[in-house]
Order: sequence, then structure tokens, then C-alpha cells
Amino acid sequence: MKKIAIAMLFAGSTLLMADGAATFAKCAGCHGQNGEKSALGKSAIIAGEDAAKTVELLNGYKAGTLNQHGMGALMKGQVASLDDAAIKEVADYIAGLKK
Repeated sequence: MKKIAIAMLFAGSTLLMADGAATFAKCAGCHGQNGEKSALGKSAIIAGEDAAKTVELLNGYKAGTLNQHGMGALMKGQVASLDDAAIKEVADYIAGLKK
């Protein structure tokens, strides 16, 4: 029973990471496949960024209240369709990327 519970937990976390990876695919054009690039030469490298900080930033962009590096309008468009769950999933995915 313990092995089943552990396997289910692992499978669930793998599925969440898969969703975060799928969401991150549209970010990769500017931030790089592994979050290793400074987007358009303006942003910080996001790989390994704290998930809570990323959630806060993405929510700020989505609300239109954040304009870091002059990227507010661009980022608002990128995150406009993401719900809270998708933002959390992509933030967790970014946190797991290696710097």
C-alpha cells in the first residue's frame, strides 16, 4: 500500500511538471528552452527562480500592475490566458530548471 501511495504521488507530481513544461513552451522563445536567456536582452535569467516570486511576478504582469524592464505589455499578453493553477504550475517548472 505504501508503494502505491508513493507511486501515485510521483505520478501526480510528474503530471504537474508536464503541464508546467507545456505552458513554459510559449515562454521559451524569449527565455530559452531552459530559462537560461535574458529575454530580449532585458530581463533576468529565470531558470531556478523561486516559485513564489515567479507567481507574484506573473500575477503582476497579468493584472497590468508590473512593468519590469519595460516588458509589462508584452508579458501581460503572454500570461493573460493563464489561470492561477497554470501560473503555479509554470512557476514550479521554472523553479526546477537549472541555472
